[in-house]
Amino acid sequence: MSFFYTIKRKILIIMIKHLTSFIKTVYQNYFEIASCLAAVLIVLIAILMDHILDLQACPLCILTRYIFGVIAVISFIGFIYKKFDLLNKILIIFTSIYGIVISLRLIYIQNLSAEEVAMLPMGCGMPLETQIEYFGFFGGLANVYGGGPTCAEESWRFIFNFAEWGLIFFLIYFICATSKILKSSRQG
Repeated sequence: MSFFYTIKRKILIIMIKHLTSFIKTVYQNYFEIASCLAAVLIVLIAILMDHILDLQACPLCILTRYIFGVIAVISFIGFIYKKFDLLNKILIIFTSIYGIVISLRLIYIQNLSAEEVAMLPMGCGMPLETQIEYFGFFGGLANVYGGGPTCAEESWRFIFNFAEWGLIFFLIYFICATSKILKSSRQG
């Protein structure tokens, strides 16, 4: 038993080292395209899960998908136009901060008591697009940010729920873009 355990452990350590090396290579050489593909993949998985599991995403969840979409577009543009590298990273940082704020708000709403949820405004009563059309862009976003009872429902969980996974990915984007800026400023 001990021999097989040791072999499995060594194989796992080697696999982790190779995976870490691969991630570092992608991060260093292909940051923009990896960011774009990851953001698109996150949105596609969320949409696919909505349809397969018959989930109903609230306007805050839909807003996080749009934020990931914006990160994908910014990353793709950064991949095409390398001369705007610094601007690209700064835009990813600000978009990630907005995503972090939205994800934290959603996590906060999901952790409210039933009485506190009942006192929330009906910000999630209308779809995001309808609220933006009715209240204007900033008014609609502010109304959605208020949240509502449908935002408090946690319909899916795999270790974390959608909002917590979103927060993790926005933090990864923020940290990676910030570290790329800091690394380039030290080299230049």
